[in-house]
Amino acid sequence: MIKRALLILSFIAVTSCGTYNSIDTFYEKHKNDNHVTAVRVPHFMLSMLGNISPEMNSLIGSTKDLRYMQFPSATAERTEFLNNQMNGITGNSFIEVYRKNNELKRNVVSIREKRDAVKEILIYNNNTATGSFLYFNGNFDPVKVREMAKNEEFQKLGDGLISQFGMETPGINQEKTDN
Repeated sequence: MIKRALLILSFIAVTSCGTYNSIDTFYEKHKNDNHVTAVRVPHFMLSMLGNISPEMNSLIGSTKDLRYMQFPSATAERTEFLNNQMNGITGNSFIEVYRKNNELKRNVVSIREKRDAVKEILIYNNNTATGSFLYFNGNFDPVKVREMAKNEEFQKLGDGLISQFGMETPGINQEKTDN
């Protein structure tokens, strides 16, 4: 009986010390990768993003943390790796609100709830050429989140975020051509 209890406690200790799959871990691990665009929006810029549309303003108004990351996904192996990474992040503690799979292509909206509010929203897209995620942390209305997922409004927000930060033209390439 004592051996069994020690075995269970050992198992709990080992699993709790294992790698924790989270957006923080993924973001920190991959933000310096080659050809990656990573944005963590400061609080003062959230109001600018809220001007995209009234729906976005109602969503962004309660946002505490907003991150966006776009990364290359040019090979089937890389796409599968990224899909597995996102599945690991959302696997246990997130609820999928929307998922569309087309072979290796993915479009997934997942949420984490606490009582009657949505606390986190994670939107993951991978078209086998590029992958991206859009992450929100705050207090959100679950009905509004489901409606926005159904109407693909999160994709519009991602596009708006890219244009707000001017990510279409990387500054590194401009510097090389100007010199």
